[in-house]
Amino acid sequence: MRVWIDITNSPHVLFFAPIIRRLEAQGHTVTLTARKYAQTEQLLSRYGLAAVITGQHMGRSVPAKAIGLFNRSTHLVAQARTAGFHVAVGHNSNDLAIAAWTLGIPQLTMFDYEYAKVSHHLNVRLVDEIVVPEAIPLDRLAPYGAKSGKVFRYPGLKEEYYLYDFQPDDTILEQLGLDARRVIGVLRPAPHVTLYHRHENPLFDGVVRDLAARHNVTLVIIPRTDEQRRHYGSLGLDNVVVPERAIDGLSLIAAADFVIGAGGTMNREAVALGTPAYTMFAGRLGAVDERLIAEGRLHRATRADDVQVKKKGRHALQAERRDPQLFVDEILDVARRRLLRRPLEPVL
Repeated sequence: MRVWIDITNSPHVLFFAPIIRRLEAQGHTVTLTARKYAQTEQLLSRYGLAAVITGQHMGRSVPAKAIGLFNRSTHLVAQARTAGFHVAVGHNSNDLAIAAWTLGIPQLTMFDYEYAKVSHHLNVRLVDEIVVPEAIPLDRLAPYGAKSGKVFRYPGLKEEYYLYDFQPDDTILEQLGLDARRVIGVLRPAPHVTLYHRHENPLFDGVVRDLAARHNVTLVIIPRTDEQRRHYGSLGLDNVVVPERAIDGLSLIAAADFVIGAGGTMNREAVALGTPAYTMFAGRLGAVDERLIAEGRLHRATRADDVQVKKKGRHALQAERRDPQLFVDEILDVARRRLLRRPLEPVL
């Protein structure tokens, strides 16, 4: 099979890397396209993945996003017109959804947050299959045009799949010049350029300052953009570290004593790796985070006092590791069903 995968954001590199390795090991050809945004290019290089970089994030305004969508989709169509792809795969990539639909390539989209309404109203209607965690009820997808026969639901978190064979680098704190005897906190600001997260969160900076004021704490802030890197680097706090480039974030999370995220992926990585996780997400919580909070695996935080600032246990309970072959099989099945004109048997 000739498989086309499109990556539009940094966390998708980690998710797709083991899927790409499995596909190629099983004799399939993978062509990777990517959008210039955040640490995507640096992570592609770190994971040894070659991609054609097409387009870039156009910022937070709706007109700019529309222009970016048109331009990048047009470029993707031109690049893929004669490639003969059997299937296209994206993680909520609207650009890919339009391009693959235009070219008649069978495609599936994956996502784990159901309230990105503008995006889902577009891509859910264009793709052949939607792949989501089983935590998301079907009735939350129905407004986007999703029917049960178009939805494949998988158990657990997507992070549990790409962490399947992950082994942390025990030297990560040393590499960053951090003292392992101190309480290490990892923080991730909000993705303010997304339409589903347009809520400014002034509380986040307050939590950074309050935690940094504690004598036994070191904070590592993982920015999403250069603007965020400059902002947090300019705070002048001695025990706050802002890496200049993409780092081994998974090993850092595994070594940390707590994680605070105003987005989603890093929090769920922490949950999967057994590191106490706190969400400061200012938008509407999705079903995945709702379930994790109900299970006591994720906690809400609005101030520094909501965070337990202490060394975590040496034998923290990690989540189940799940085999990413499940996604490989589903990708190939979408292509085969189109060839055989066979409908999806929904997993409910």
